[in-house]
Amino acid sequence: MISLVNHTLKANGIRQNFIDAGQGAPVVLLHGFPETNFAWRHQIPVLGELYRIIAPDLRGYGETEKPASGYDKRTMAKDLAELLDALGIRRIALVGHDRGARVATRFAKDYPDRVDRLVVMDNVPTRIVAREINAEIAKAYWFFLFHLVPDLPEALISGKEEQWLRWFFSDWAYDPSAISGDAFDTYVRAYRAPGAVRGAMADYRANAEDVAQDKADANVKIACPTLALWGADFGAVGKMFDMPRVWAEMADNLRAVPIERCGHLPHEERPEAVNALLLEFLQGWQG
Repeated sequence: MISLVNHTLKANGIRQNFIDAGQGAPVVLLHGFPETNFAWRHQIPVLGELYRIIAPDLRGYGETEKPASGYDKRTMAKDLAELLDALGIRRIALVGHDRGARVATRFAKDYPDRVDRLVVMDNVPTRIVAREINAEIAKAYWFFLFHLVPDLPEALISGKEEQWLRWFFSDWAYDPSAISGDAFDTYVRAYRAPGAVRGAMADYRANAEDVAQDKADANVKIACPTLALWGADFGAVGKMFDMPRVWAEMADNLRAVPIERCGHLPHEERPEAVNALLLEFLQGWQG
């Protein structure tokens, strides 16, 4: 039985919370919004039978520290680099979903010698969203814009975390009840914690820095094998963007796979399908 025990250590100047489970070649899982490392509860027991799984809470999320600054993806990638240094891990297979995919993409570009293979799940890179934005995309990505407003989101969400999260989890899932019961309550508790909503907003408010970083090395493609997964039924990603074309612009060695009957949260909505694809992609990774 793989134990999902959380650990903490200080790295890159902040206290980081992470799950460290299983044994073998290291595989890092980076969650997205509006989640925490709890998002990987269906993957860790399966992948942990073959690999050492490191699943941190990103800066500003879950039980990781929520400082006032440092939410640009280069700093968040450095959070991971220094966490791995503290754990004595040099090279990894890296999996990121949503916001975590943005951190993973930046990590793959800033530390190419440390990534053997990369998985990005249901994510359109920040630079491409900014470049392609029009009225239709802006409507679908309304929360990007709302979260950029200083202070107001925190004021409006405070005391209504349950309603706020219910909207995202229902609207973004193929099955609106896919995340419910104890799983949903776990997220509500996480986002009711002091500073949790502000931390998530700070992640989005780094948008201008993220776009600038992405533009600076837009001509540098990710060289390692890359697997792009997305929910075929999510309106803001798979239905709005040509995902094979999007990720072919980002990575040279690419496999692109839509997941049917699935929205924005493939690892939670279709865990069996995601686990099978991850295990296939990770074959041969020996650390």
